Amino acid sequence: MLWIHCAEEDAYLAVLDLAQRQIASRPGLHILITTVGPLRNQDHELPGAVTQCEICDDHPASVAAFLDHWAPDCCVWTWGGLRPNLILATAQRGCALFLVNADTAGFDGRRDRWLPDVARNLLPLFAAVMVRTPAAARRLMQLGLAKDDIAVTSALQAGGQALECNESDLSDLASACVGRAIWFANGVQKEELQTVLAAHRQALRLSHRLLLVLRPAGNLSPQDAMDEISKQGFRLLNWDDGNFPDETTQILLSEETRDIGLFYRVAPVSFLGGSLVAGREGVDPLEAAALGSAVLYGPRVGRHLQSYSRLASAGAARIINDSAALGMAVSRLVAPDQAAIMAHAGWDVISEGAALTDRITDLVQDTLDTQLGFR
Repeated sequence: MLWIHCAEEDAYLAVLDLAQRQIASRPGLHILITTVGPLRNQDHELPGAVTQCEICDDHPASVAAFLDHWAPDCCVWTWGGLRPNLILATAQRGCALFLVNADTAGFDGRRDRWLPDVARNLLPLFAAVMVRTPAAARRLMQLGLAKDDIAVTSALQAGGQALECNESDLSDLASACVGRAIWFANGVQKEELQTVLAAHRQALRLSHRLLLVLRPAGNLSPQDAMDEISKQGFRLLNWDDGNFPDETTQILLSEETRDIGLFYRVAPVSFLGGSLVAGREGVDPLEAAALGSAVLYGPRVGRHLQSYSRLASAGAARIINDSAALGMAVSRLVAPDQAAIMAHAGWDVISEGAALTDRITDLVQDTLDTQLGFR
């Protein structure tokens, strides 16, 4: 059991990404993610091996009940907001503790100012301490940690999961579409279908062989999507029937989530659905960026706002508001040179926190190996 405490809600997506990385590194691993209070957005999809709950209060009885129930083997505590009784009891039970993503603000609370000795006694209990700013390092040195015991790293960032795909399908689809420009509309809602189809029609005027891969989601059923596409006169092929597109195919339809990674790989640009409609689940843009697809999106991105903002700031994503803007963006970005610039920017964003994630993963896996007698 790996316990990851997320003391700062803005880091939750990065923590969830870290958890998924740990699961991939060790089959059979269970992960508990604790938060200080209820999350503002509760619709995060958790992998089957991950449980999320609020942290217990710091009363000794609550702490004992918490640790008796979960019995963690290793704890990664992100940011600050240390809880003295919980940290001390966890260490006394032989659970390895790592403090990561620490920042000054996490150690300037009222408790820390009134009881500086508490922090001085707790910090040495962490086998590794990583801070995201030099100022945080100075703060922890003021609280008694030696400079050599503190590592200044990048901030913990979500890095996007590299979605898998069937390699033979990738090779065959690439062969079937050789020389053709492709764009992918992923997670299209019913209210967005007309916008996507109008954008495709506009883009076809400049790129006659352009292929749209469309995945309906949410309140848009595959049958409704097929009916509307056929009604508008597009030449349609259903990928889920096992067929490959030919030169005449204008739209390839698929509802299979398992092929999202395949389509991101063949499409240099992707529109991410749910972003033009309020209240929809939306799509994680880091998944597209991780596979080299430039991102187009609408203004309503909900729980993925932080990720979209990171990509947009780096030049890896562009916001659009209507079919005309989407069609123009697609027409420009299917050009290899334009897509490559955005794809490179996206890869830079994906790589930002990779070194820190790798470092934490090595610490966790080495610790679990030691406890299980593999070392």
